[in-house]
Amino acid sequence: MKKLLALLSFIGLAVACATPPANREAAPSPGASRAPEPIARVSNEDAATKEKAAWDAIQKKDFAAFGDMLTNDYIEVNSEAVYDKAGSLEAVKQLALTEVTFSDWKTIPIDNDAFVVTYTVNVKGSYKGKDFPPTAVRGSSAWVSRNGKWLAIYHQETDVKKGPPPPPPAAGKSKASASPSPSAMPTQASTGPDAEANEKIVWDALKRKDFDAFAALLAPEATEVEPDAVSDKAGSVKGVSQFDFSKASLSDFKTVKFDNDASLVTYMVKIPGMTPDSERHSTIWVNRSGKWLALFHQGTPLMKAPATAPAAKSTPTMKM
Repeated sequence: MKKLLALLSFIGLAVACATPPANREAAPSPGASRAPEPIARVSNEDAATKEKAAWDAIQKKDFAAFGDMLTNDYIEVNSEAVYDKAGSLEAVKQLALTEVTFSDWKTIPIDNDAFVVTYTVNVKGSYKGKDFPPTAVRGSSAWVSRNGKWLAIYHQETDVKKGPPPPPPAAGKSKASASPSPSAMPTQASTGPDAEANEKIVWDALKRKDFDAFAALLAPEATEVEPDAVSDKAGSVKGVSQFDFSKASLSDFKTVKFDNDASLVTYMVKIPGMTPDSERHSTIWVNRSGKWLALFHQGTPLMKAPATAPAAKSTPTMKM
């Protein structure tokens, strides 16, 4: 009898081991699709700490420390020029900051190894020995993790524009701003890891006033920084519908690869009739579940020459 009980116990144990527990997830089959890996989010506080450290190094004129915070392929975009790492280091040596205050922090995760942070900074000081008036700037920086260390790979600044928002589309032109009918709509080109090619696809959609196609090229969390505002995706789509981009020309492209799933492209946009007629634009493109989308965009008007006559009535600056 004891031998029989022992045998039954052994059989029961063997069955239990062979049968997976009810709450154990079955292993995915080799061909099954997997959910996208969640993106690690850097908090506003952590992003602000990194960004403030860079500004603090500049203010203290600790240029060695500032340089150690930048990647070798670092790029900086402002109204004067596009700088590489060496050019940026030379430029900040001409800058003497007496007061720096921050506000309006917003952090957007790019992927597990990169994020972009945008904010408003108010500065006082001098440049090349000449004092400049208190200035409010929209600053943005992308940071990447390289060999376990967070480094800045991109920075852009745009002077804050104060005043009324851009006017609505002119009367009688609202129909022209609408998206074309499906029968008239050309096939939308596919985006990929080539950030410059992706950006040209965006501008093709804008030139033909296909704002549905434009919206489809933006990530859900897309953010746009312009002189007059910081916009979400809905704000960007609404903003571009107020402009005529048919005569826009693009030039001076430069691309910086963050990693296999993210790249930045910066370039010049010129639109005759706009004031100013040229801006430096930058876009961060990201791979989201196999589709490349625009995550972040910033526009910076070129610096105007000193006025020799009363300024003409202002016109709206360009949007993406």
